[in-house]
Amino acid sequence: MNTSDIRHCGILMHITSLPGPHGIGDLGKEAYAFADYLVSSGVTLWQILPLGPTGFGNSPYAARSTFAGNELMIDLDWLVEKGFLTEDDIAAPPSFLTSRVDYDMVGSWKLPLLKKAAHTFLSIVKPSGRTKEIRQAFDSFCSSNASWLDDYAIFMVLYEKYNDARWFSVWDKKYATRDEEALKRLVREHAVDIKVWKILQFFFDEQWLALRKYVNEQGIRFIGDIPIFVSADSSDTWSNLHMFKTDAQGRYTAISGVPPDYFSVTGQLWGNPVYDWNVLRKDGYSWWLQRIKRMFHQTDILRIDHFRGFDSYWEVPYGNKTAEIGTWVKVPGKDFFATVRKEMGELPIIAEDLGFMTDSVQKLRLSNGFPGMKIFQFGFSRTPSGSPNPFDTFLPHNYERECVAYTGTHDNQTTRGWFNSLSDDDKDMVRRYLGCNDHEATWAMMRTVLASHAEYAIFPMQDLLDSDDRARMNIPSTCGPWNWAWRMEDWESSDFISSRFSELVRLYGRNGLPAESME
Repeated sequence: MNTSDIRHCGILMHITSLPGPHGIGDLGKEAYAFADYLVSSGVTLWQILPLGPTGFGNSPYAARSTFAGNELMIDLDWLVEKGFLTEDDIAAPPSFLTSRVDYDMVGSWKLPLLKKAAHTFLSIVKPSGRTKEIRQAFDSFCSSNASWLDDYAIFMVLYEKYNDARWFSVWDKKYATRDEEALKRLVREHAVDIKVWKILQFFFDEQWLALRKYVNEQGIRFIGDIPIFVSADSSDTWSNLHMFKTDAQGRYTAISGVPPDYFSVTGQLWGNPVYDWNVLRKDGYSWWLQRIKRMFHQTDILRIDHFRGFDSYWEVPYGNKTAEIGTWVKVPGKDFFATVRKEMGELPIIAEDLGFMTDSVQKLRLSNGFPGMKIFQFGFSRTPSGSPNPFDTFLPHNYERECVAYTGTHDNQTTRGWFNSLSDDDKDMVRRYLGCNDHEATWAMMRTVLASHAEYAIFPMQDLLDSDDRARMNIPSTCGPWNWAWRMEDWESSDFISSRFSELVRLYGRNGLPAESME
């Protein structure tokens, strides 16, 4: 089948943003209901943010493990159905906010229930009898994921012991340096606690794969997201310190970020440790290959966050307070992706190529056939004389086919919030480009992106709801209490919105079907 004319449409909606009674979106019935909603809207792509267990600041881009799933996303109703919890256990949840995730409140209530379910699992699931099948599934999960799961479970026991994930500055030195005898003793003394964390990861994996199967059966593909860097206080760094730039005492010597850009005049100081690519290259990038395989175990398409970091990355000396002073460091990206392709074949990958791009970065992206990203909100630049710039590459009439077009991403204002914040002159420029009034600005922008030549058009769910900045997902370079916290109110996305959007999807042929099938 000729696929050159096929066009796609997707919605960006993270799992934690789903509605539900337990304070945070989870992998339960509301996730399945959202998949049904996508079908009714004619959408064939569901984009999510990273799925890992979040740490300080609740950012999915700073997880405690790049391999693990966020335990707080586990569906409690499923645990009741399986007999690991009772109806009474979950009958009286606290009065959670419905428009925000209060991560501390959710964790205080939900994590003890999850651990109770894991202990019940330990007591009733046996290698033989009626629970034999699920026990075999658990044993198989532990075996096939041992390379990261064993360390993650130990890490979480130590995290709870010290009430802090900063293993490099808070933990006892014998644990921070992974003293062999100390870890053996810990494993013996906390064998049950370690197994509990493994069971929780098993619960997550079982629920996620069931959801993915359902989503795929509806003709929808998941777009996953992989941050290029990992968190300093993560299981990944603790168990693989040799992969990162450190001094003789094992202390980080450099951290990641980006120089001043669209988002910040002082740049963004992410604080993630940077890789020693010489070490990674010597062993054939085995850790990265394992990481990518894990992502494709969970999702169908992969968005690589900060793709330019595979060509060169902004390295800031450890201890700096901003990202203004740093160095661009080259990365063997060509060799890396050649190795990925040799090991795994051609993969459906989206390159997040925003910010300061060079010819070298674009050459790396294009040589691998990865579509880049276009953000409509970035498109309204002006010429030196002050007039609108019709050749701005972020304007939809300039999009090439091989790109993924967005109104905005999780790092941007909502489209309504963005439009409302513009000056009168800029609002007039947007109105004239879209041919709309103020009230219709968001939908006119979505329509224009859908009509563009881009192969993929993806919209944050907040834009379908025409939500203002109270629904913004993240403000880069900040660590506010409501970052990453937005939730959709109980199906405020009415049938009318679905019907209106599906009409646009069909009008512009973005339901993932070739032209001849629509005749």
